[in-house]
This record gives sequence, structure tokens and C-alpha cells, in this order.
Amino acid sequence: MINEQFISMLRCPKSGADRFWRATGWTPEMIKDKWVLDVGCGSGRFAEIALIAGAKVVALDYSIATDACLHNLRDHPNLFVVQGDIYQLPFAPASFDFVYSLGVLQHTPNVKCAFFSLPNILKEDGYLCVDYYWKRFITMMNLKYLVRPVTTKINQEWLFKFLKIYVPIALPLSNFLRNIPLIGKVLQRFILIVDYSGVYPLSKKQMQEWALLDTFDMLAPAYDNPQTFNVVKEWMADANFENIEVLHVGHLVARGKLKSNKMPK
Repeated sequence: MINEQFISMLRCPKSGADRFWRATGWTPEMIKDKWVLDVGCGSGRFAEIALIAGAKVVALDYSIATDACLHNLRDHPNLFVVQGDIYQLPFAPASFDFVYSLGVLQHTPNVKCAFFSLPNILKEDGYLCVDYYWKRFITMMNLKYLVRPVTTKINQEWLFKFLKIYVPIALPLSNFLRNIPLIGKVLQRFILIVDYSGVYPLSKKQMQEWALLDTFDMLAPAYDNPQTFNVVKEWMADANFENIEVLHVGHLVARGKLKSNKMPK
């Protein structure tokens, strides 16, 4: 059980606007005044972006990270926080105009079932965006798969405290190795850290915060289930989406629009 001291460590809202808009392909105008569901909200990184755009956001998480989300975004009147299970979503069918789940599905025990729980709560012509770790050779060679059998068994509070010390040391080293000609990016993969340098326009403080929380997110969860390009595209088609796009935006992103069942006039 993660206690309140650990939750307080997570109370650091971070700007995720660039990743959010690039991944979803949506615009602020599209989601303004619309009902938006954030599945796996965590401490509210992406919910904050949707709220600022004027959306009515329901932020759902299975864990008590909902406490951090509520604390971080308590000044937003259009925020509604729910603790719930992705496999048994506590919403009526066709409740939302937009649904997104970023950095979450690969950490569920059954990724396919988790994905197929989402289309039912979308309205006709509603939009969905989800992402996954990309299952490909370079991903599966990641050092994390060697250490996760150990880190997933460590008390999560202890692991987080260790990473608070480790990340400020490892992040500059990762940057240094990345800039070595020819072999830098290969050497960088031996530094066990999530490094967004050159990927997102973050400040130094934001870069360190993202590295801390996302490295923890990489090492702590019990499940880590990457997916292939063809599989996630097939799931989108089977779930009755159109305008399907599968692309690499940091993670493997799948997005589309739910087909309308209305008969054309």
C-alpha cells in the first residue's frame, strides 16, 4: 500500500501539452466544453492540459494517485475524479465525446481487454487516443527488462526515494552519452532512465520531473506489455473506428473516430 507520504511526492503537476496534442491529434477547439475521459490519470499531467483547453474532464485511476490528481487540479471546477477499474468502467455507454489513455494500457494484465473496454463509453463519432510501448527489437533490448524482475519486487516508496537521488546523476550522463558521435545513442541505452532531451521542449526542471516519474513508471509496475504496430491497428478496426492512425509519438500511438451507426439520408 502506498501511503500519504508517497502521494505527496507525486504532487508536482508537469506540462505535458506537447506530448498530449501530438499524440491525440486533437485541438483545444475540438475538446472545449466536451466531456473527456482520462483513463489512468495518475497525478493529472494530461488532465490539466484538457482542463486548460476548456474540457469537462473525468479523471479515472485504479490507484490512490487520484488523491494527487485531485490535489494538483483542485482549482478546476470542471474536474471530476473517480477511482475505478478499467475492466469495469463505472460509466454508462456513450458517455464521452473524447477518451484518451496515455502511458497506461501496457501496465494492465490484459492489454487487449483493457483497450476493448473503452469504445463502449464513447459517443457516436467520438474520438479515442491510446498509446503503448512499441514491441520491436530495439525496445525489447531495453535494459529495463533485465532489472524489472528486481525493481518490481522492491517497496515502491523505497524505489521512488532511490530514484530521486539517482535521476539527477543519471540524466546528465545520459545527455553526455547521447552527444557522442556515431555510438552515442547506443551507449545511452545502457543508462537506465527515461530521457526526453531533444524530444519535448521542456525546461530543465520539467525534464528532471518527467525523468523521475517516468523512470519510476518504467521500473515499478507489475506489468509491462508492449504491443506491435499491426496488432493495435487491428484492434482499432475491430472496435469499429475509422480514420485510424497508428504512429510513433514517443510511444506507439493509436487514434481514430468511432463510426456512426446512423443510416445515411
